[in-house]
Amino acid sequence: MELKPGLSALITGGASGISKALSLALARKGLFVTIVDFAEEKGKEVACLVEKENSGFHEKLEFHSAIFVKYDVTNPRDITLAFEKHVATYGGLDICINSAGIGNPVPFKDDQTDGTKTWRHTINVNLVAVIDCTRLAIKTMQAQQKPGVIINVGSSAGLYPLFLGPVYSASKGGVIMFTRSLTPYKRQGIRVNVLCPEFVRTEMGEKMDPKLISLMGGFVPMEMVVKGAFELITDESRAGSCLWITNRRGLEYWPTPAEEAKYTVRSSSSSRNDMISFQAPLGFQLPHNFKKLVVHTLSHHFRDSTHIISAPLKLPLEPDQVLLKVIYAGVNAGDVNFSAGRYFQGNKEEISSLLPFDAGFEAVGIIAAIGDSVRNLKVGTPAALMSCGCYAEFVKVPSKHILPIPRPDPEIVALLTSGLTASVALEKVGQMKSGQVVLVTAAAGGTGQFAVQACFELSDISPVVEFVYLAKLAGNKVVATCGGKEKARLLKELGVDRVIDYKAEDVKTALKEFPKGVDIVYESVGGNMFDLCLDALAIRGRLIVIGLISQYRGRNGWTPLNYPRLEKLLSKSQNVSGFVLVQYGHLWKEHLLRLFHLFSSGKLKVVIDPKRFSGLHSVPDAVEYLHSGKSTGKVVVYIDPSFEHQMAKL
Repeated sequence: MELKPGLSALITGGASGISKALSLALARKGLFVTIVDFAEEKGKEVACLVEKENSGFHEKLEFHSAIFVKYDVTNPRDITLAFEKHVATYGGLDICINSAGIGNPVPFKDDQTDGTKTWRHTINVNLVAVIDCTRLAIKTMQAQQKPGVIINVGSSAGLYPLFLGPVYSASKGGVIMFTRSLTPYKRQGIRVNVLCPEFVRTEMGEKMDPKLISLMGGFVPMEMVVKGAFELITDESRAGSCLWITNRRGLEYWPTPAEEAKYTVRSSSSSRNDMISFQAPLGFQLPHNFKKLVVHTLSHHFRDSTHIISAPLKLPLEPDQVLLKVIYAGVNAGDVNFSAGRYFQGNKEEISSLLPFDAGFEAVGIIAAIGDSVRNLKVGTPAALMSCGCYAEFVKVPSKHILPIPRPDPEIVALLTSGLTASVALEKVGQMKSGQVVLVTAAAGGTGQFAVQACFELSDISPVVEFVYLAKLAGNKVVATCGGKEKARLLKELGVDRVIDYKAEDVKTALKEFPKGVDIVYESVGGNMFDLCLDALAIRGRLIVIGLISQYRGRNGWTPLNYPRLEKLLSKSQNVSGFVLVQYGHLWKEHLLRLFHLFSSGKLKVVIDPKRFSGLHSVPDAVEYLHSGKSTGKVVVYIDPSFEHQMAKL
């Protein structure tokens, strides 16, 4: 939802603290605001401040641009009247922020009462009232049949135990789980999210022990809380999301995908078929012939070693075969190694005897035909494929190689070789955990973009035993190399902590900022960059080699270099591991489903290079562009450019 003048927001607890800050921040965007609170004097004061802030956006109004409504949050009648007054004044409700909250007035261990005025009251204010206000906000938004956003203000104490305040912790934990369970309302255009900051400098926060606040890294700036709330409002992908805000880790969504995977249950049928929300109408006859790109001569010069041929489309299919009409194909650095025969075993004569062979490793398209024994797939279903021969108009493969996907989008191509390499390599070979320094080279490329995000998404947060342990917890610090201002800007947007633009600064000097070294290196460049990474590796560090792109297009093609550095590895107990995705095929399905989930939920950003390559004839251009160092994100070839026009008409 775009924050713009004329929208309206109702904010409970708006007379002070976080609610007051959010009220003023929304007013600066020109929104009408209703302040709802029990403290009448303070509430009216905030309403006046809000009017001053948003007055410049509205002229000659017949009503106030901000109003105050006094209410008792535990009184359902008061709550109902507050919503009714807001709608009567502003004609609808766009945003509702439920922020009213209190601490437990008597420590739980000292409370000898039945809790009516202590812990029961805390539960009523912090949890029951939030449920009631959320219910009324949903009801109001449903009645007006317009999109709406609800933000419930939780707390980090609802994510991990607050030993000094178990009742407060329980109430905020309830708010978090209640909110996360409301994800399905997104289908009606209503997004409900929860904001979970650590200690903020408010009246309640000021009562905490200063030593504890210091251990936690100090008070979370109010500006960071406002930024988080605005993100939950404006990001249309966020529904049922829990945004954790700390000084130590910044803004982070909880739980991480790694934690979600531990409890998420998907049946084999639902994980493959229920996810399909798109069926493509195939309004064409299967041709007698189709075009494909083949390697006819072994050479690392991809353009010289390949050409397009016309081949017969042999029908009917074998019983277990599937015919995929290719819409998008992914370009990979290894295409030049494939055309040179580097991925085949045997000498040059033996490999040459296999010519011609089909090129291209990955594709997304539409199932055009199926064999008689294929039962779990349908014609018209979007699907992804990782197999040789994807630089083609059609590909025939056994049905087990087909992965149904929600939509035939180019972003899905990026999740295949590039996304899987990052996901599997960092988890299985890098054994990545939280609190580490991770270096990603060529980070703005097809696989680098996923590696830098995986460092955030897959971090494993240990259970918290004491707050003092929390103060020592830190997230992965991500360092990334790239070449150029635009690539550096992209990496900063993806959340990288330290971007090293080798065109603007010396990489070796920049890496000295980490005197203890880096724990994990995700390396794809080779040559001098490999040496720099090895020198920067920490004790017991792990260097994962997923490619050596700088060496692929030398005068004689890929010429492996010697790295006589065993003494250094031995002295620091370091590990250097190679990684080839095809040898981890048993993990593809698990990690692809995880990537699909992250992408569809908006937690994973996928960058497609803006330069467009259309048709099979453009594949050599795309391969050369990838190796030019100019690409940003995943390079994709639109094998069938007409598909987008067909879908636009639909």
